[in-house]
Amino acid sequence: MSFLRILLFLLISFLYAVSPVIAQTTVEQDKAKQIWQLLDYLAVDYGGAVKDGKVVSAPEYAEMQEFALSAERQLGELPANAAQRDLLLQATQLRSLVAEKSAAVNVSTKARGLAGALLAAYPVPVSPGKTPDLKLGAQLFQAQCVSCHGSLGRGDGPLAASLNPPPIALTGHDRAKERSLFSLHQIITQGVKGTSMPAFAQLTDNERWALAFFASNLPYSDADREAGKKLWETNSALHASVPSLSILSQTSETALAKSLPDGQAVQVMAYLKSNPQILEQNKPDSLALSKSRLKESLAALDKGDISEASRLAISAYLDGFEPIEPALVTKNKVLFNSIEKTMGEFRAAVTAGKRDEAHTIEQQLVVQLDQAKTALQSSNSDPISTLISALTILLREGIEALLVVVAMIAFLKRAERKDVLPYVHAGWIAALAAGGLTWVAATYLVTFSGASREMTAGYSSLFAAVILLSVGIWMHQKSLAGRWQQYVKDKLSSALNKRSAVMLFLLSFVTVYREVFETVLFYAALWSDGNGGYLLIGLLVGIVILAVIAVVLLRTTARLPISQFFAVSSALVAILAFVLVGKGITALQEAGVINVTPIAIPRIDLLGIYPSTESIMAQTAILVIIIISFILNQRIGNQNRT
Repeated sequence: MSFLRILLFLLISFLYAVSPVIAQTTVEQDKAKQIWQLLDYLAVDYGGAVKDGKVVSAPEYAEMQEFALSAERQLGELPANAAQRDLLLQATQLRSLVAEKSAAVNVSTKARGLAGALLAAYPVPVSPGKTPDLKLGAQLFQAQCVSCHGSLGRGDGPLAASLNPPPIALTGHDRAKERSLFSLHQIITQGVKGTSMPAFAQLTDNERWALAFFASNLPYSDADREAGKKLWETNSALHASVPSLSILSQTSETALAKSLPDGQAVQVMAYLKSNPQILEQNKPDSLALSKSRLKESLAALDKGDISEASRLAISAYLDGFEPIEPALVTKNKVLFNSIEKTMGEFRAAVTAGKRDEAHTIEQQLVVQLDQAKTALQSSNSDPISTLISALTILLREGIEALLVVVAMIAFLKRAERKDVLPYVHAGWIAALAAGGLTWVAATYLVTFSGASREMTAGYSSLFAAVILLSVGIWMHQKSLAGRWQQYVKDKLSSALNKRSAVMLFLLSFVTVYREVFETVLFYAALWSDGNGGYLLIGLLVGIVILAVIAVVLLRTTARLPISQFFAVSSALVAILAFVLVGKGITALQEAGVINVTPIAIPRIDLLGIYPSTESIMAQTAILVIIIISFILNQRIGNQNRT
């Protein structure tokens, strides 16, 4: 194995150790959803199998045992991360409760807690990408469900008598109040094993959400909906209990009833489930949601439930603070950095079970979030601020990608391999096209969750860093070799084969799309300020500036002697790899994939240096590899010259 391969193996091994969760594939996300569905069934149906410590339905009890065992087994099959051990411990405890025929309330509480911790550790989409269309849901119900569930959802369809077990009555309130909309969506998506309920994978995700919302309305009466409308319109305090479509999708009526006076949860749920657009028309105060989640996290921590406290701490950032991040970072970057750092400290304190420290940090965050609200309100309507923000965002996000692409283009030109240039150009052009589609999706179709955004940024950064480091080490090695023109003529043509060209395409695409993805989400937030024209001006000016920088860099590098060119290029890409690793680890920390251990060092965004042990360890590993490769390359170069 060559020295370069050994170094790459060590780097990849280190990144696996620091970030044990690899990007979740669709299969892995489906597995997490399946586990959640098993836990939801346990929470809802266990009471029908066991009462007062005795089995009242042997078939249902056997099913509960199977679900508990299957959930534990499948949790062990998920990609390892920092939370998995605790999840497995909770799963074992849940299985023991079922085996001991414990009270339904204990099993339900444990299953719900484990389900919440699961989604915190393995984030998956839990809400619709756009407001569900209940008319579409009604049409789908008539076409897909009436034969079994009946036209009114009473479980009396033409085929019902021939089915074993019979289809459930969707109008039954006792069962429905325990299930969330996400639970219904999963039942429609996955089907129910051992019953006649099939999976409706042929429907689109939006269609399944529409069907779930329609079915969720069947247990409620028009009187419930009308009463809920009056409550919602006259009592604004209720809005904080269900602040968004995402929260509505995840909350059961029973869970909501714990925070509302008797009877109100039924009415509020009846109204919101039949009018989900209300939550989109009246956008919630996301900072208020963040503060609410922080308080809920402290309450869970005080009760000793660290898993739930950690989940709520992550939600405070991703669901509360992260949505306003693009606007705040352009208007008060210092405040943004301070809040982001303090949020990390809060999550670390909660994860470590440090109650007093967590309470102190929460008080700091409340003050900072109030300052953020003031900053946002004071400048939202300023068109010049929008123009400057659009310009600075593009330059900040674009220069990193530009440096990588320019380095590849310059390298291929100097190596007289212009035939490979189309791969690089195809990469960044495809990334820009994908960015355009992302803009449309983020503006008109879906809402990207904070977790998905941070994970996309994190994993793409780590991928680009690994590739850049390998290229940098190789370039430095060749910068020390003699007889360059002969090397280029005899060796480089065979070195840049089709596989290498495809890798250059991937590097170009991933590096550019990572920055485009960030830029698009920032721009989508600024677009809502009503200053779209000024945003476009800022965008165009930024594009011109980046083009000028690209031309200058290409002309400058063209004048360098080839050995000096490779030396400068190797240093540049090594620095970029160092920066991207820091940003990648930090993004995964913000998504809750990697734990945060704060340390007292300054934050330097330009170099990707952030005050956490994990990100500094990753960057230290990069530096060690760079230094070792530099020393060994020097020795090899000296040996070749002697």
